[in-house]
Amino acid sequence: ILVGCFCLPGLCLLALAAQVTPDGRGEGVLDLSHTLNARMHPVPVSAVSLTDGFWAARRRTTIERSLPSLLALLEEHGVVDNFRRAAGKKNVPRKGRNSTDTDLYKWIEAASWALASPDTAAPDKQKIQAQLKPLIVDVLAAQDADGYLDTFYPADRTHLRFSDLAHSQEDYCLGHLLQAGIAYYRATGNRRLLDAGIRFADYVLANFGPSKKPFVTGHPVLEMALVELYRTTGESKYLDFARYLLSGVERDRLRLKEADVRYMFSGKPFTSHTEFEGHAVRALYAASGATDYFAESGDPAYKRTLDTLWTDLTTRKMYITGGVGSRAQGESFGDAYELPSGSAYAETCASVANVMWNFRMLAITGDARYTDVLERALYNGANAGMSLNGTLYCYRNPLAAAASEKLRNPWYDVTCCPPNIERLFTSLPGYFYATSRDGVYVNLYNDSEMNWHLEDGTELKIVQSTRYPWSGEVKFTLYPAKPSQFTLHLRWPSWASSADIMINGNRASGDFQRGSYIPLTRTWSDGDVISLNLPIQTVPVVANPRSADLYGRVAIERGPLVYALEQADQNGISIPDIFIRPAASSTAEFHKELLGGVTLVKFPGSTAEKNLGEQPLYEPLGLGFFNRNRRPITLTFIPYYAWSNREPGAMEVWVPFARGPEASPGGASGGGDRHSSTK
Repeated sequence: ILVGCFCLPGLCLLALAAQVTPDGRGEGVLDLSHTLNARMHPVPVSAVSLTDGFWAARRRTTIERSLPSLLALLEEHGVVDNFRRAAGKKNVPRKGRNSTDTDLYKWIEAASWALASPDTAAPDKQKIQAQLKPLIVDVLAAQDADGYLDTFYPADRTHLRFSDLAHSQEDYCLGHLLQAGIAYYRATGNRRLLDAGIRFADYVLANFGPSKKPFVTGHPVLEMALVELYRTTGESKYLDFARYLLSGVERDRLRLKEADVRYMFSGKPFTSHTEFEGHAVRALYAASGATDYFAESGDPAYKRTLDTLWTDLTTRKMYITGGVGSRAQGESFGDAYELPSGSAYAETCASVANVMWNFRMLAITGDARYTDVLERALYNGANAGMSLNGTLYCYRNPLAAAASEKLRNPWYDVTCCPPNIERLFTSLPGYFYATSRDGVYVNLYNDSEMNWHLEDGTELKIVQSTRYPWSGEVKFTLYPAKPSQFTLHLRWPSWASSADIMINGNRASGDFQRGSYIPLTRTWSDGDVISLNLPIQTVPVVANPRSADLYGRVAIERGPLVYALEQADQNGISIPDIFIRPAASSTAEFHKELLGGVTLVKFPGSTAEKNLGEQPLYEPLGLGFFNRNRRPITLTFIPYYAWSNREPGAMEVWVPFARGPEASPGGASGGGDRHSSTK
């Protein structure tokens, strides 16, 4: 349903205004319960338990190790003291860049979603709440009477406030303050931090706008924060200001440079964009905000632009891991098909943003292709951003690395990625299930229990059991409060060659489509069991030949996971000397004790008899080049997300294949596992 929106400065007339729940705790990561242009309505974090399995383990590590260790570092590096300094509580120098406030806000948001989760143990909740309360007191104490709140511009810098919107990051800080306040409100029902964010937002709205001082987001995030604030409060002025920001009408008044406009991905009308450019995180955050605005307004120009940008991203500018941003300079997008492996930037924050944007696109359409991209970025690009022990982080995530590169660190001068990945992981239960007018959608697979209700109010529990992503067998048991007719939508991922479904032991049939949601409509009763089987095969993948850096190379996928060679598993053979035989059969073995429990993939390959580093840099092309002596070896691949969790060593996702009949690139369409075993 598209609902037209007629907007004037300060006024947005919608067919249905947002309604406010009493304490916010029934709302999801996105509150789409009253959004007419949303196909799905995400189930709250508080209604979903990840009971065991892959993501339960990652979330336990996040809550038990990542959150406390990062808070200690935020204290050690002065991020929290910046607020105490601004409040006059401490006489210390301000530390860090002008965006450091957002690092604490993102930590607060992550901790809030941990509080909301039924998976978080009671002692951990008590500890988190004991940490949050004084932090929020420090934040509130730093706020001026007029609502302004930014520790980089205290009283002695008042004259500099909002004087350089393209670079000051004040809008960025406000956006994350709002997101933190909304998360804490939805987790606890407490409005204190939310009200502080509202006061700062109202300060901006009172001083900036079409008939006031001009405003632009130098680092887009405020757009989606304002839309969510509209959903939370029902105040249409916040949606109006988001529209104003996305309209990009203030370029001339602000005298923005063309280079800044491209870099920020703001400062010109969002609907004028035809491709992604500039800073990858800012661009994807802008797209997320525009998707949120479309969900509330129904403006078709926004949907057309979003579709154009999504096609640009997924067909020309996204890494196989779901990572985004190929250039270190400006942390930016490159040209179409510019996807180098070793110099790939693929910032962790950009993968998080990719998940967030595709979640929003999924919500407004119900189209499983967005879930496919969400899943790819989540399991690979984003997941690689935090070590298995939860205390080390990657800022950038290349697809090839030398042993000398130290990419996992506990702290960065710009420490945006650690709390960003933490807030994604703690909020993750809110991504798994969604309701719709006709039933329930299951977006992701993991051992879990949903305790929520259908949109007619009928209480419903769904218990999901699986070893996903290592196995594609998923079992669901339904417990509606009374026999009810509704549709259960199960996702058939595009990577799966087939999808077999049994309902209470009987095979389900229908015109089901790969890469879509399978609608199962019937009257469901207490104890009904659905079994979904998605065959997980090892598949060699090649890139579009226009990606010159990847030509002649193969990557390995297994289910939703991308795999990589790591030096530790290659029996002393140097990775640069390795070739793969992609047409040969592979094996898959699950190793419970390795890297937290992973399935290893083994492929036949070969290595040069002579170290390639000792060969000439250039030589005449002849038959000898193609018939060089190589000896056969077995290549061992680990999931990409798990690399750099052991001793330092080289890594490579895209592996060259040997030229010749024994290793034809034609085999890259599929090899398949010969067998699987458990160790």
